[in-house]
Amino acid sequence: MSQLRLTELTWREVRRAGEEGIVLLPIGSQEQHAAHLPMGTDTLLAEEVVDRALDLLDREPGAPQVVRLPALPFGHSPHHLFAAAVSLSAATLGAVLDDVLDSLVTSGCRRILVVNGHGGNDEIMRLAVKRLALRAEVTAAACSYWTLTTGEDPAGRPEVTPGHAGWFETSLMLAAHPDLVRTPVPARTPVEPPPLFDHPPHPGLTVERHGEWERVGGSTDDPSGADADRGRQLLDDRARALAHAIRAFDTASRSAR
Repeated sequence: MSQLRLTELTWREVRRAGEEGIVLLPIGSQEQHAAHLPMGTDTLLAEEVVDRALDLLDREPGAPQVVRLPALPFGHSPHHLFAAAVSLSAATLGAVLDDVLDSLVTSGCRRILVVNGHGGNDEIMRLAVKRLALRAEVTAAACSYWTLTTGEDPAGRPEVTPGHAGWFETSLMLAAHPDLVRTPVPARTPVEPPPLFDHPPHPGLTVERHGEWERVGGSTDDPSGADADRGRQLLDDRARALAHAIRAFDTASRSAR
């Protein structure tokens, strides 16, 4: 068994596992996901992809040992407070990640991977990992689960990946937690002009305009065509890609020690 859960280990077991294995921290959010998905969608999907990836690794010979932390359920979601969210400021989330990562280092962990499920966390998470490697003798990595793919993604629709509360996330939730999806999934009313955060006026620009999320009703694209079978394909693809990424991180970080 290559997969261990931090909450089930003694402190001595954590010390031993941290010295040799990879410590994995999933992070998510609690925020509005339109009228049909639960507030915890980002956390649930990050956990689902991580669980599937670690299950795949458990079936492989010589799999790296991974210590899985409980998911951090809160993220940076001020853009969703127009409806409902439990949001940390960017500074607070950065400080929380700094404290968690520093605690792991103090506890003997030397290889750490953060897996994210919410777009608003991405830059903050990556900066936290970079800061950690500057102040501690560790090898650390970070990714948002939707950015990983095997390249064999027949169900993909890049124009709406990942989006928010749209086709992609709804398909994944129909596959992973169908009981939490409110059905029938409503069609999204087209909004004109489209929001600038999702349709910047020039490639390479990041554009935010006050009130856009509320104006578009809290979602980026139409979820009504979401499908559980395609959601399973997407989850399997991301899980396989994360398993490959963990193996690659293991190989690279072992050779550097």
